[in-house]
Amino acid sequence: MLTAGGNSNYKPELKMNHIYFTALVNGAGLAAALAKGDGRERVYIVEPTGGFENDPNVTDKKFPGNPTRSYRSQAPLKIVGEATDWVRQTPEELQKWREKLANNKGEIIN
Repeated sequence: MLTAGGNSNYKPELKMNHIYFTALVNGAGLAAALAKGDGRERVYIVEPTGGFENDPNVTDKKFPGNPTRSYRSQAPLKIVGEATDWVRQTPEELQKWREKLANNKGEIIN
């Protein structure tokens, strides 16, 4: 099970009230590559165990509608498998993403 309550990957002083997930494997792979930690990135196939909503940090705030198919839940996500085939970013692309995120002054809707 994956649960809420961990520190944010983008603002480490912030404890997250939700667990985030996406229906797009390449988006999940990018998020995994940008996550804090030294281990290899992993993309899990999950099933929500409770209600979930569109992720307000990207939906309508940054992208009208929900083209990123990003969601969040306060309920745990049950891991039912692992995806291994997604488009991996080059080190240069990942660095550009890290720089963009470091310069982002937006607030996280928690």
